This record gives sequence, C-alpha cells and structure tokens, in this order.
Amino acid sequence: MTKRTPIIAGNWKMHNTLAESAALIEALKTAGNKNNAEVIVAPSFTSLAKVAELAKGSHIQVACQDVHWEDKGAFTSAVSPVQAKDAGATHAILGHSERRSVFGDTDEILNKKVAAALRHGLTIIFCVGETLQEREANETIAVINGQLENGLKGYSAEDLKGMVIAYEPVWAIGTGKTATPEQAQEVHAAIRQFLADKYGKEYADATRILYGGSVKDSNVDEIMAQPDVDGALVGGQALLADKFARIINFN
Repeated sequence: MTKRTPIIAGNWKMHNTLAESAALIEALKTAGNKNNAEVIVAPSFTSLAKVAELAKGSHIQVACQDVHWEDKGAFTSAVSPVQAKDAGATHAILGHSERRSVFGDTDEILNKKVAAALRHGLTIIFCVGETLQEREANETIAVINGQLENGLKGYSAEDLKGMVIAYEPVWAIGTGKTATPEQAQEVHAAIRQFLADKYGKEYADATRILYGGSVKDSNVDEIMAQPDVDGALVGGQALLADKFARIINFN
C-alpha cells in the first residue's frame, strides 16, 4: 500500500480577529509535529494574509475556506482564487457542508470552483458528506458518490493530482456526535473505491482522505488508526491551541 502522509487541517470558520488569529498561529508553530503531518489552517479571509505571513517558514500551510469560480468581476462579497493565492493561501476548501447547505453551493457550482482553484494551483480539499436523513435511509454511499461524480465531472486524474478529499457526515458537524471509527472507515474505503473505479488504483492509493465531524483530542487516536483515514478536518478544537496540538500529535 502507498504510504500516505497524514494531513491535520483546522477550519477556523467565522472565528477570530486579526489579533486572535495571530496568537493562535504563533502558538501552533511551537506545537510539535511528531507524525510529520501536513498541518493546514483555514482562517477567515480577513485574517488570511496575516496568518500566511506568520506561518511562513514554519511547517504550517494555509487554506482559504472557499473561492469564487471567476478570477475577478462584479461579485460583491466573493473572493477569487487569484486574491486568495495572493493573500498566501496554498489550499482551498471546497464544498464544505456549510457552503452547501447555508449558501447553496450545488455540485454544478463546485465543479466551476474546482476549475478556478486548479487554474491557479491551489490544492483542493474537496468536502463530501451525507445528512442524518440520508444516512438513516441507507443512502450515504450513493449521496457521496454523486457529490464526487458531479463535483469533479470533466477532470482527469492528472488534473486532480494532489487533491484531498474530506468526508464530513453533516450530522456530526458541530453536534458533538461523531461517526464511529468503523463508520468513518467504511465510508473512506467506499470513497477510495470510487476513486479507483474512476481514476485508477494508483490515483486512489495516493489520495489522502480526511475525516471531519466533531474530531477531538479525545477521539483522534481511534479515528486515525483506521487504514483509509489519512487525516482530520477539525472544526471547534482547531481554535484551541492545546487541543489542536494534541490532534496534530495523535498517537
């Protein structure tokens, strides 16, 4: 099996002033990284340039939480991939469940955002996940395969080289509920199978798949022990330096 470097990513969502962002990134720079994981933080756009500047030269990379599909234009409040990259982002989170459910990002919109991120060399963290209703109806795999099929339509394995997938069960985000390690593994294995069927086994074996959904310092070890879980996309505890440091240094 391909040895995949783990990724621990922190999505700060709509939190932190400039001063709070600076303090958090400074604390994380001294947090250690015993697993040699790729550590990524995704601050709000207002803090992106500051965090990227402070992270420079450290082991921490910076993602934006979304991008628009156009490079510029009359799109009030949107941020283009050009602007995000100029501010210091190396990665872009696309398709987060909050973007899908709150802001109406459809698979078709995300397909255009994927093109925009690829155009400017941003590494994509592509999020997929099912609602509680979909899980209870045994539709989890079908829903996720549909999100991958439609969101990534038209792109080859070469186009998507280096892309990261994040599985986030919507019912486990910010609720305190977490998929069991076995549930996470089952879905991650299905995602890897989808990638193998679509892009080939070599591509699937090399692709990192993260779990996101109430990841905590208290459950990260069990989650990371699963063979198809290659990292975590962390929400609430990514805002707490000591908790996020423990997640980075999972056992």
